[in-house]
Amino acid sequence: MLISQNALAKTTAPKPDAPPTPGADEVLQPKTAMNESKPKSNKKRSRDEQKSKKSEHENEMKRLEGVLFGSLYAPPEFGSESKPADPSTLFIEDRSTDNQLSVYEEDQQLVSKENRKPAWFDEEEERTQVDIRIVNRLRKLRKDVDEQVISGSEYVERLRAQHMKLNPGTDWARAGSDQESGLTAVDEEDSDFLRSNDELVVKDTVKLLPGLLEFSRLENANKEERSNSVINSVQFHRNGQLLLTAGLDRRLRLFQVDGKRNPKVNSIFVEDCPIYKASFLPDGSEVILSGRRKFFYSYDLVKNNVNRVGPLTGRDEKSLESFEISPDSKTIAFVGNEGYILLVSAKTKQLIGTLKMNGTVRSMAFAENGTQLLSSGGDGQVYHWDIGTRKCIHVGTDEGSLLATSLCVSPDSSLFCTGSSSGIVNLYKRDEFLGGKRKPVKIVKNLTTEVNEMRFNHDAQILAICSRMKSKAVRLVHVSSGSVFSNWPSGKLGLARCLDFSPNSGFLTVGNAEGQVLLYKLHHYQKA
Repeated sequence: MLISQNALAKTTAPKPDAPPTPGADEVLQPKTAMNESKPKSNKKRSRDEQKSKKSEHENEMKRLEGVLFGSLYAPPEFGSESKPADPSTLFIEDRSTDNQLSVYEEDQQLVSKENRKPAWFDEEEERTQVDIRIVNRLRKLRKDVDEQVISGSEYVERLRAQHMKLNPGTDWARAGSDQESGLTAVDEEDSDFLRSNDELVVKDTVKLLPGLLEFSRLENANKEERSNSVINSVQFHRNGQLLLTAGLDRRLRLFQVDGKRNPKVNSIFVEDCPIYKASFLPDGSEVILSGRRKFFYSYDLVKNNVNRVGPLTGRDEKSLESFEISPDSKTIAFVGNEGYILLVSAKTKQLIGTLKMNGTVRSMAFAENGTQLLSSGGDGQVYHWDIGTRKCIHVGTDEGSLLATSLCVSPDSSLFCTGSSSGIVNLYKRDEFLGGKRKPVKIVKNLTTEVNEMRFNHDAQILAICSRMKSKAVRLVHVSSGSVFSNWPSGKLGLARCLDFSPNSGFLTVGNAEGQVLLYKLHHYQKA
């Protein structure tokens, strides 16, 4: 064996005198390495393959980043010749204008942003209890006078809400919309919208359908302090959360309506005047109270004081129990004797003018933001008055009416309705009535006794009518069709005396003769 090894060495070793053969080292070195090293294992091969794939992936990532952000990974070398840069690595060609922007993709992105869940939940906040009645500066966080201890998470939410209330921010600091940033959605139907003169503002609610009304009965609005006598007035404040109730017990009560507890906010006792009507000024600053007296009261919500006003100078009215307030909060119109309407300044509480009808006055309603007044009464006529000139601009006959007992105008002044002693309600278009067409567009015959109360909701899709002469004599009318909702009222309602919608029609309240103020939620409307 030794002889064969030496023989192999002799045959492979080159002679010292012979010149080196070109390429001999290259041929011999691989053979020597193969003899001296062990074969590679499978693990080593797989490891090398992974390294090569990783390096290829890194090179590809660097190439893509170079395309997007420039040649960040290729710094210039000193001494090397400068080569012209590839324009594809320096510039990105914008082709966004060639394609239409997909509205559906945007909507999907917005939905995904809105549905994001919190990344972390602190369980310690739920276990923490905070007493907000001990520290004076924390008492403003209470939602109820008797509230004392809240959880940590609720404490954080109330602090955040209080901060947003005190620091609402500015418009310029808010995130801009797509329209402000220059993004516009291209739609093939845009030209159809531009060809019409219809409103382009998208309404927050769809049209209300006739037939059945979706509603639910909530806790009574005056559950915390029920009245001991008849409720004559209920009305929502312009903020939609404050509700006034008043009646023959001489008390004005204010409740914060939430549909669950409805806590009482304040109560005012008027010693010498059972209240027949109470109403907020539309600007929300005062409440006007009146009864069968020569005077009336004004309750200032800001200063929390009550002032007695009257008797009115130059007049000898024995009762100021019926009145209406103009939508601009400037004028109060009282029903007077012998067909007179008394106009009183809401600011000075002084008599500023009178209007005279041919018959007795039974009902009134303002129109056109307080610049016009409608009145009706014992002669079966509907009068239109100009408040600025104190003149009658139109008189028309209410069809089929001998004695008009109620009058109501829609919020946009396009419609008005009259109620009669026979229970008939006539619905008119005001511009047609003024133009000479005095035929009602709808006639409602669902009541059989005198109509005492009528109220449109904020978008004039619902008309509530009420009679005080019969139990459960309340109906909700679908204005477009002229039909009543067949499933309302339901349950015990009592002898209804008054009613009102909240500013955005989310709530409906009804006051009855038993001292209750019933509260309903109308599901078609999302806001109170």
